[in-house]
Amino acid sequence: MSDAHVSLRDVTKVFPAANGGEGLHALGPVDLDLGKGEFFAVVGPSGCGKSTLLEVIAGLTPASAGTVEFEGWRVDADIPDGIGVVFQEDACFPWLSVEQNIAFGLRKTALAADAKQRRVRDVIDLMGLGDFAKSYPAQLSGGMRQRVCIARTLVTQPRLILLDEPFGALDQQTRLLMGDEVLRLWRQTGATVFLITHALDEATMLADRIAVMSARPGRLIDVVQTNWPRERDSRIVERAEFGAITARLWKTLREESLKTMALKGAGQAAEPA
Repeated sequence: MSDAHVSLRDVTKVFPAANGGEGLHALGPVDLDLGKGEFFAVVGPSGCGKSTLLEVIAGLTPASAGTVEFEGWRVDADIPDGIGVVFQEDACFPWLSVEQNIAFGLRKTALAADAKQRRVRDVIDLMGLGDFAKSYPAQLSGGMRQRVCIARTLVTQPRLILLDEPFGALDQQTRLLMGDEVLRLWRQTGATVFLITHALDEATMLADRIAVMSARPGRLIDVVQTNWPRERDSRIVERAEFGAITARLWKTLREESLKTMALKGAGQAAEPA
């Protein structure tokens, strides 16, 4: 893709062994292009290297081989300007209010105080958190706290948003509703979104394209185009095509998950998802 927003070429990650022996080949090689404004999801068996792939794209961990480019610039061992990351863990600071948690995302910017305040207020309104701006995380539900974490990323106005199992700790109903929120924010911001998830229904509902990763070392072995309209929400699960897509994903994923279980049964160490 000549106009790729994100481009990976022959990306491989090998974790060195603690005792100096053979390292753990966790990922790759992976080739991938993400279009600007695309919503791309990745599913795969546990321990296949999904989160490692996200961390390499973010610059949180360096690739052992290959290249990662964002907007034509090479990504090295640091998060480039324009990339925001949301993890599964509840990362709210319990001693800070919602407003203060969100403002924390701007701590390293050179914006004037009034500009920061305006940006925080805009994101609070965008996320529907206006009634909870002065509340503390302990006073919020799990879904609301995750909204705060997403808002803290959005306040930096990222052009690429990386989501690592952001709704994994939520119940099914809340996850679907949070998915609606993410789709709305995706349309409003125009950002490119890269989602890691274990939930096939979540990937199918949210993404324009979905990649299935192999058992370790993780490679992209199938990429499914959903062909959903951009203006979509959780009602998309009612469509017959929704079931067909999730069935295709599961057919491939089941085979790879059985391979992973066989590896674990043989006593091989598992790599983080």
